[in-house]
Amino acid sequence: MQQNNKLLRYFFLAFALFATMFSYYIWQITKTPNYEVDEKKGFALLIPKGATFETVWDSLSKHKIVKDELSFKFLAKLLKYKDNVREGRYVIKADMGNYEVIKKLRSGNQDAIKLTFNNIRLKKDLVHKIGNRFEFDSTALATMLEDTAVARKYGFTKETIMCMFLPNTYEVYWNTSPDELMSTMKTWYDKFWTEERKRKATAIGLDPIRAQIMASIVEAETKKADEKPRVAGVYMNRLQANMPLGADPTVIFAHQDFSIKRVTKALLQINSPYNTYRVTGLPPGPINLPDLASIDAVLNYEHHKYLYFCAKEDFSGYHNFAETFADHLNNARIYQEALNKLNIRK
Repeated sequence: MQQNNKLLRYFFLAFALFATMFSYYIWQITKTPNYEVDEKKGFALLIPKGATFETVWDSLSKHKIVKDELSFKFLAKLLKYKDNVREGRYVIKADMGNYEVIKKLRSGNQDAIKLTFNNIRLKKDLVHKIGNRFEFDSTALATMLEDTAVARKYGFTKETIMCMFLPNTYEVYWNTSPDELMSTMKTWYDKFWTEERKRKATAIGLDPIRAQIMASIVEAETKKADEKPRVAGVYMNRLQANMPLGADPTVIFAHQDFSIKRVTKALLQINSPYNTYRVTGLPPGPINLPDLASIDAVLNYEHHKYLYFCAKEDFSGYHNFAETFADHLNNARIYQEALNKLNIRK
């Protein structure tokens, strides 16, 4: 009897030891960090539509990020991930264990890409900004931006479709299609153009698109946020007086040469709807993607009698404003003298 009790104790001790070892093994293959990736950025695993487990494994194996391959495959089989592969972009971090990663992949809980629009003038700039960051070919988006039917679908023309891409940072999934991206941008566009903003646009004789075109000119003229409403006021005064806007940035846009520093008389001869020295009214489309502050500066422009402005002689980035052309010429002379003192020729 005593011998049997001893054997029983040995059995329980052995079982407890086995259970402990097994639990430790399970903990190790599920919870222990198992990925050799950048501690800050992690690794973005891209899984295309129609991918299989073999596709996923080929990508992980190619980049050599899995430390213990056997434990990953074992748990993937145990959790039936092979039958539940979901497309998308998944960021794997250095402190993640197999269970956390596989659960994430199996659930389709993908990580969005942060897409920021700024400093964009042309459609090709927008396409370049998007580049190969998404599953779709960016040339598909380029084609859509030139498609009249697509523009009309969203309430724009080929010339104004860029207005829909408001400068901001957006979270977009990697497997988003060009159509879905366009719809996402339209949703954010509609959110920005609240009823209050629309009423303000109507009150000053504009609509959302025309306000953005005006804002693109203001954006090109000054980077000083506190000066934008005053610059907007100059152009609104010219527009309301049926004067040519005479905006140098629109002429530069017409030439598509953004290295131009000075708009000469020769450059003003270009025959283009964007040459606001020759054509009265707003150009047919924006000359850049104006930031939201520039749009609000137009909607809340400063009411004054200024019709002209030129750079200040202190090179601060601000401008001197004038009501008459004679005063404007005097301001321009002062600025030129300041340039001459610095041996700068413009």
